[in-house]
Amino acid sequence: MSHKRIPKRKAAIAAGGVVALGAAAILLPNANASQDGAADDATPRTLKAKDASNLSAQLAHALGDAFAGSYYDGDKQRLVINVVRGDNDVIVQAEKAGVVVRQVGNSTAELKSAERSLRTKATIPGTSWAVDPRTNKVVVTADSTVTGAKWSRLQSTVESLGPGMATLKKSAGTFKTFASGGDAIFSQAQGGTVRCSLGFNVTASDGSPAFLTAGHCAVAAEQWSDSQNGGPIATVDQATFPGSDFALVKYDDPNTRAPSDVNVGNGQTVQIAEAAEATVGATVFRMGSTTGLRNGQVTGLNATVNFQSETNPAGVDTVNGLIQTNVCAEPGDSGGSLFTQDGGAIGLTSGGSGDCTQGGETFFQPVTTALEATGATFGAGGGGGDAAGNGADDQQAGGDQTGVGDQQAGDDQQTGGHSPGAAHGYGRGRNH
Repeated sequence: MSHKRIPKRKAAIAAGGVVALGAAAILLPNANASQDGAADDATPRTLKAKDASNLSAQLAHALGDAFAGSYYDGDKQRLVINVVRGDNDVIVQAEKAGVVVRQVGNSTAELKSAERSLRTKATIPGTSWAVDPRTNKVVVTADSTVTGAKWSRLQSTVESLGPGMATLKKSAGTFKTFASGGDAIFSQAQGGTVRCSLGFNVTASDGSPAFLTAGHCAVAAEQWSDSQNGGPIATVDQATFPGSDFALVKYDDPNTRAPSDVNVGNGQTVQIAEAAEATVGATVFRMGSTTGLRNGQVTGLNATVNFQSETNPAGVDTVNGLIQTNVCAEPGDSGGSLFTQDGGAIGLTSGGSGDCTQGGETFFQPVTTALEATGATFGAGGGGGDAAGNGADDQQAGGDQTGVGDQQAGDDQQTGGHSPGAAHGYGRGRNH
């Protein structure tokens, strides 16, 4: 049986091996610091973001109701823990773990109650909310479409939560699902060509090769190609949207070799070692076929976003449990990879507001949730064959496309063969 070879721009360039970020090092600075031993048990330690995430989870379990969230101070490389009780034993216990302890007013239970009130009273298209542990409040965001009676309703709901519980802010853009990611993938659906992005290559629970992408892409179309007019190479196996936003898409050829890398352009790849949890304050990187490699910080966890339904003008597509960031994204970036510098797979691009000129909020489906739901794992799947791809000829499919407007991604991704694509148009059946 012949082996299906995945183009370099599609399977994350394994030819030449995975490099230590090479030319991408400018965009992926080596900011990790080794964990220092404390002079005494109460001295805060410097931590890598991954270690901070693990420690936070342990302290959340140990502190119980006293735990009120945490965040990573990237400048000092320290973990900050919020506690709601002035019990010295609680504070000493946390400080002995080497973290910075803050006493705050709002408990986790109170913040979750506020989110439930918002869900009941203010599920309005164009809104989102997430707990910000740095302010110990729920941050509620409304996009430019929330005006008039909708704005008044949202404002009164936030005020009803009580002083010091929530903050309301406006976003200049409009919350929409994006579509694109590390490498462009295409499908045909009612209304035209759908363009999204491959997030991460994985192995399905039955051992077959597959990849993760956004659920809102996969519910729009079943079969996917690695070029705009090419034949299908993969078929949707599982898709969830709304509620969550992830999909498992299996390669049609079981002998496909799909390495767990992210193509970051300029012939460089980042090896994906495992799934990782996001931490507020941590630096993360997003790869998209429209806008290339971008970075920023995690600003919230377990975010709720209310997208305007694409199938029902009067409806709302609510997605829960998302990672909120200030990393920019644009149409054509949905499904794409969110990851850490050391190769931890964090999320799949879902949607947001703004663009990579003015900035904005972007939300991501946690990879850990997608893996748990689908049973997929990281690691090479399929039979034989190599993962080098078909060489330069395979990279032409994306590069020949022309888009609407000037796109920076074209310069960022020439070597990697990413397609600029017609990725500035919004709407169903186009770019997600």
